[in-house]
Amino acid sequence: MAWDVAIIGCGVTKFGHHWDKDHDDLLVEAVHEALRDANVDLKDVDAVWCGTFYPFTGVSGNVFSDSLKFFGKPITRVENYCATGMDVVRNACFAIMSGAYDIVIAAGVEKLMDTGGRGIPLVEGIFSVGMPYISAPGIFALAANRAFKEWKWTREDLALVAVKNHYNGARHPKAHFRREVTVEEVLRAPIVAYPLGVYDCSAVSDGAAAVILTRPEIAKKLGCDYALIKSIGMAVETMHPWHRPSETFLSFPATVKAAKMAYKMAGIENPRRQLNFGIVHDCFTITELINYQDMQLCKPGEGAKLIRDGVTTIHGEFPINPDGGLKSFGHPIAASGVRMIVELAKQVLGRAEGLQVKGAEAGFAHNLGGPYSVASVAIVAKP
Repeated sequence: MAWDVAIIGCGVTKFGHHWDKDHDDLLVEAVHEALRDANVDLKDVDAVWCGTFYPFTGVSGNVFSDSLKFFGKPITRVENYCATGMDVVRNACFAIMSGAYDIVIAAGVEKLMDTGGRGIPLVEGIFSVGMPYISAPGIFALAANRAFKEWKWTREDLALVAVKNHYNGARHPKAHFRREVTVEEVLRAPIVAYPLGVYDCSAVSDGAAAVILTRPEIAKKLGCDYALIKSIGMAVETMHPWHRPSETFLSFPATVKAAKMAYKMAGIENPRRQLNFGIVHDCFTITELINYQDMQLCKPGEGAKLIRDGVTTIHGEFPINPDGGLKSFGHPIAASGVRMIVELAKQVLGRAEGLQVKGAEAGFAHNLGGPYSVASVAIVAKP
């Protein structure tokens, strides 16, 4: 199936600690920014998909309806671990492609800081009784330790990811963290789950993001400057990878499969040549390096070489996370994937809010959820 869904409006709040705002405030801000960008009114919207991972942020379509005073039309709440945001966009795209609706909104919001915890809140009962709870840093530390053993990667390699992403994020007005760091700072930081230190882990944030979607012919009639979603691939694997004998912890199978789907749909055979840049789910620095490999930018074991050689810096051959990624923005779960789609659209339209990728005409975004169990990959390009 050919994908050509137009993104005509983009809205993103500043990500960070919003003690003076609730989820309603954040969602209203992001949606109205997107509506202004598209030059359409809320009454022109036919349907909405809105993501929240945590029920304390909001449940059902009412998470959107009551915030925006948008009543009497279809609103669907989406949840799919940390890949919720991109799944929101994926579902909204299907509605446009089917012809069921002309203009829709895909949005994600999360209000996490009010819970009082320092990490992502615990969700009771989702893991087995044999392993009732494992922390996110603990899950990804398994991958880091395996990579260190098999490929001789080092903590310095991971530090280079943090340095790159914080350099980029320091130049984005909506990033949570806007300060550069050095390799020495990263290596000196306290260990969270060996070998991952504080600067190897993305932070918890509040935030919201929204996109307005339609068909290209409608975008042209409206006179909108638009980007095109060419494909979105998605795959779901087990939520208990440590119980699976085939698990190597050197690759995330859901990412591999989602990437293959997205590339096939968009006619991409060599992403490093046919695309100009990428955005990966860098919840941890080790995740970014493994994502390079799973997204077919290099062979297994070569991810660290890409960061050492500067290939993925803003001035490199294939920039990754020009916005600063989750390392700089933090990770308000359902908002992150939608924000990635916004960044893709703004980059290919030449109006990035932070650093602009030179010659950006097409790029990918990758959203990963749970214990590497859900992945989504989107391709966005200039018309």
